[in-house]
Amino acid sequence: MDDLLLNQFLLLGAVLFCIGVYGVLARRNAVLVLMSIELILNAVNINLIAFGAFWGSITGSVFALFVIAIAAAEVGVGLAIVLLIYRNRRSVDLDDVAEMKG
Repeated sequence: MDDLLLNQFLLLGAVLFCIGVYGVLARRNAVLVLMSIELILNAVNINLIAFGAFWGSITGSVFALFVIAIAAAEVGVGLAIVLLIYRNRRSVDLDDVAEMKG
């Protein structure tokens, strides 16, 4: 893999990661926060696969598959929690969830 091509993939991963972090910190809607976390995980996948291709190893792709599996579990649990919050509060605003502390 060409060094310039690796830099482009790393730049893409960094941009996606920064957008995801901004979405987690700035959003109040729980669904949008979950989408931002998915962006962060996809940025990590891009970096893992880029480094694996650069070193000529399949290890990056294997780790990316593990990250995808973890992301799928996170989406399932996260959406279940969001649906329960919506059922109880009629809103998925994270400020309303903070009021539920006991």
